[in-house]
Amino acid sequence: MDYYGSQISKLIQELSSLPGVGNKSAQRLAFHIIGMPDDKVKQLADTIVSAKANVKYCKCCGTLTDKELCDVCADETRNHKQIMVVENSRDLAAYEKTGRYKGVYHVLHGVIAPMLGIGPGDIRIKELLIRLQGDVDEVIIATSSGVDGEATAMYLSKVIKSAGIKVTKIASGMPVGGDIEYTDEVTLLRALEGRTEL
Repeated sequence: MDYYGSQISKLIQELSSLPGVGNKSAQRLAFHIIGMPDDKVKQLADTIVSAKANVKYCKCCGTLTDKELCDVCADETRNHKQIMVVENSRDLAAYEKTGRYKGVYHVLHGVIAPMLGIGPGDIRIKELLIRLQGDVDEVIIATSSGVDGEATAMYLSKVIKSAGIKVTKIASGMPVGGDIEYTDEVTLLRALEGRTEL
């Protein structure tokens, strides 16, 4: 039964298709949007369309940005000889919030997950290996502690060590099966500072 009319129901349906937004949250958001002033709704819609059109991947590390190079890669004061490998841009943002890591990043856009048919060629490992042909002293692997994250870390460790580059992994302190993006800054900082060589 269509309780609210087709337009509101369609808006609720579209909002509930977003990750982490259930039907009740979608209803609250839909009614909030309907109650907003027209100029604010247009601003929200224009911002979404603009972000979709203008956000791309940094040509160096692969994080989301609206420039050719993200701010981290473009920053000459960062240690470009130290690369932290993360699964996604949200993990990069989580480490940046600690304010303590001064190296650069490489975003894989996933992990090796054989059960899902995701192999090394399906994530940005080839791009990482190209970067390692430059002047790199250390690669810090900061994948999640789940099975797929650990498998990815072990694969990367073998490949990178064969190139003669020091490989470390973030220390424990990260909850097993936990996502980096939801971990507090203190825990992330302890994990970073307590990393071990693989």
